[in-house]
Amino acid sequence: MLVAAAVCPCPPLLVPDVAAGAAPELDGLRAACLDAVAVLAAARPDRLVVVGPAPHDGDGTYPQGSPGSFHGLGVDLDVRLGAADPAGERRLPQSLAVAAWLLERTKWAAAPVEGLGVGAGLESGRCLEAGRELAAAAERTALLVMGDGSACRTVKAPGYLDERAEPFDAEAARALGAADTAALAALDPGLARELQAAGRAPWQVLAGAGEGAALNGALLYDEAPYGVGYFVAAWS
Repeated sequence: MLVAAAVCPCPPLLVPDVAAGAAPELDGLRAACLDAVAVLAAARPDRLVVVGPAPHDGDGTYPQGSPGSFHGLGVDLDVRLGAADPAGERRLPQSLAVAAWLLERTKWAAAPVEGLGVGAGLESGRCLEAGRELAAAAERTALLVMGDGSACRTVKAPGYLDERAEPFDAEAARALGAADTAALAALDPGLARELQAAGRAPWQVLAGAGEGAALNGALLYDEAPYGVGYFVAAWS
């Protein structure tokens, strides 16, 4: 069953080497993410599953030790998923690479780690079912769920301004902070796609995993510094 979850955004700028001179702007976000991961360790899970959005060729499972990097962003930085020897041939999608960096930053050693890349277009029912399967696979499962809110919060946002973005993000943030699995399950995939909210599918995997777990939630961060909704939440 699900015993804890952390929700974090996955912009590469979360990694200081990528952000370079702009790194201090996201210090508060990084601190909130590290606090959320600490909640996972405190739950003493049997395993940790990292869930994040992935392109079509990057969906599916990733074993502990899977490699990732930020070379495509001009940064000579490699990461691995969990403290293990390199494993598997596929490289982590960006969201899971950011998660791997977070886990390295916290020196994660609380439980074995595996990854799950989720296609942005995966329908809600399949997301929920994937989450239920994750929760049922071990007695004590924890999830680190990566995903951004809408990229349409301001005129300078990647998706430009869409008036629907702020209320969409407000409801998503409320649901994540309240561990409201029904509200997360009800998020509209079509609207999320139009608002470029990459976190929708991973959040709905979390919703499926959290059904019946009776966890309490806390919202640790809710801002849109670059016109993109970034939320951090912890469930325990």
